[in-house]
Amino acid sequence: MSLWRFKMTYYTLAYWLTIRRRAARLACYTSSFMLKDILEQGQGAIDSALERLLPPATRRPESIHRAMRHSVFAGGKRLRPILCLEAARMVAGVLPAGVEDLGGALEMLHTYSLIHDDLPALDNDDLRRGQPTCHVVFGEALAILAGDALQTLAYEALSRLSCPAEARIRIIEETSHATGTEEGMIGGQVKDLEAERQVPDAQTLEYIHRSKTGALITASLVTGGLYAGGSEAETRCLREFGRSVGLAFQIVDDVLDVTQSSEQLGKTAGKDRASEKATYPALFGLEASLRQADDLVAAGCQVLDSFGPRAQTLKDLALFLIQRKS
Repeated sequence: MSLWRFKMTYYTLAYWLTIRRRAARLACYTSSFMLKDILEQGQGAIDSALERLLPPATRRPESIHRAMRHSVFAGGKRLRPILCLEAARMVAGVLPAGVEDLGGALEMLHTYSLIHDDLPALDNDDLRRGQPTCHVVFGEALAILAGDALQTLAYEALSRLSCPAEARIRIIEETSHATGTEEGMIGGQVKDLEAERQVPDAQTLEYIHRSKTGALITASLVTGGLYAGGSEAETRCLREFGRSVGLAFQIVDDVLDVTQSSEQLGKTAGKDRASEKATYPALFGLEASLRQADDLVAAGCQVLDSFGPRAQTLKDLALFLIQRKS
């Protein structure tokens, strides 16, 4: 048995033993409400919005539009836009008309970040969502431009949202900050690169995860609330919930990188370890990492108690995010 296979076997066994312990800890939080229909309906709504918002592959220049659509429609779970939709539904009591376009814009921003993250200059990966990455299919130059184009198209879509002008401005501000350099996606990516092959400390690791991944998850929830006309108090609750769930999501992502196969993940497994990236399992171990994720989600769900039964779907989604296998 190769060293790599031995390590994978060890990590997988340790992971499943830890999962058995988690089940007892999470039992009191698990809802009987089934999320399958909500996830499928959310994916369908967002895919329809994206089909409408993206230029067809036959529109000139055809090459860039094919590249954009290749990555957008490669089979993503649409988790961020679904969180957005459900935050809007929770605040408004019903799903507000047109919020799918907001979800579509968020998915375009997420996909742009994945295209750039996979480039040879960054993570240098050739597999994403179970498909060859954009630069593998279309070349590095066109992949960079496809990411750029998705970003600009996303903000065009945000500027046309069917909500009051003040809400549109706040949504654009929130989204811009979440994808920017200070405590946003780009800043987290920079620190992630700088932390490679260094001994990570807890403070740096949390900053990377909250910024690179958690910020856009938080923005998805907050902007959904803003679109629905949420109050300042409701927006604060969504932000706090998002910060907890966003960090928990990335902690679990770190764990899955060392416990699941490439086929299960839809991307290359073991990349974090091979690149000596700063991760929660590397710093805290598997069980302690999962315990932190569980505690974060429990705390986040408690924040939503003021919404009563309307918050149940978001609470169930939070549990789904940390119990997923890919």
